[in-house]
Amino acid sequence: MSNSEPVLALSSASKIASYAIAPTKPNAYHNAIELSQSTHRINLLNTAAWSPSFTHQKDSHGLRILEIGCGQGTCTQVLAEAVSPNGHIDAVDPAPLDYGAPFTIGQAQGHLAAGPLGQLITWHQADPLEFLSSTADGAQGPEKVKKWDVAILAHCIWYFKSPTALQEILSALKGRVKEVLIAEYALHATEKDAVPHVVAVLARAGFEAHRTASQENIQTTLSPVGIKKIAEVAGWKVQGEDVIRPEAELSDGQWEVGTVLGREFVENVEREIGDERVKAFLGAARDAVVAAVDGVGGLEKVRTMDVWAARLLEQ
Repeated sequence: MSNSEPVLALSSASKIASYAIAPTKPNAYHNAIELSQSTHRINLLNTAAWSPSFTHQKDSHGLRILEIGCGQGTCTQVLAEAVSPNGHIDAVDPAPLDYGAPFTIGQAQGHLAAGPLGQLITWHQADPLEFLSSTADGAQGPEKVKKWDVAILAHCIWYFKSPTALQEILSALKGRVKEVLIAEYALHATEKDAVPHVVAVLARAGFEAHRTASQENIQTTLSPVGIKKIAEVAGWKVQGEDVIRPEAELSDGQWEVGTVLGREFVENVEREIGDERVKAFLGAARDAVVAAVDGVGGLEKVRTMDVWAARLLEQ
């Protein structure tokens, strides 16, 4: 594979999107979402940061991937297409199988398992650290310790309960994978229309930092600088990094902003936050989101913020 050759062509996005679970009746809105999500992840694979890792797929054994935080398999199906026919993915996520809507994680993963790429994926409902521990049976010899070519954490770090959780996972990956690929929102907006997304994420992060229990998708907001500092402490160094501007069709920014604009955010803050200073901050943060949305012409104009992609090697 040459440096200019993509890992996957963007023209494959429609085929990959068709692997995902879908409503029984044709639904153009759902189809557009799946297409935009597949397109975004193909663009990640094709970055200068990520693409060198996939040159291994020409090896006879195929590329062996550990995907942490796989969720419903949105990135998993793109990875499977990239490593087909000889590669394999261990896809790990701790979330309950009945989590998610309109389809649960269990339904989405089951659909992919029954599809054309199903034989390339093994799904594991497990805490990442516990999974790594359970596959490191050194007592029976080093050959029993399961290893992979690459570990991938794509848009999952903000789900972690704390920065320590990321550090522990990266530490546990040492000696188990050759490299780690990371993708997370950059907290930066090349496009003015993506500024509301950045502000909304910080508002939600401020709220989540003061909650005792939550299953929200934003729990620990780390910037690229913060992630790199944690990686260094865990024994990894950045070999390459990119920042990409998501395509306009990617709706993540609108979804995140919508959750802050909604009445439920206000009600949850009022009910769960006792400290009047924190409550005032969150109210002001929401006001900033409202102003940012008005500044771009309404929620339907909001775009998704930039995404940071990095490749890590052991120090």
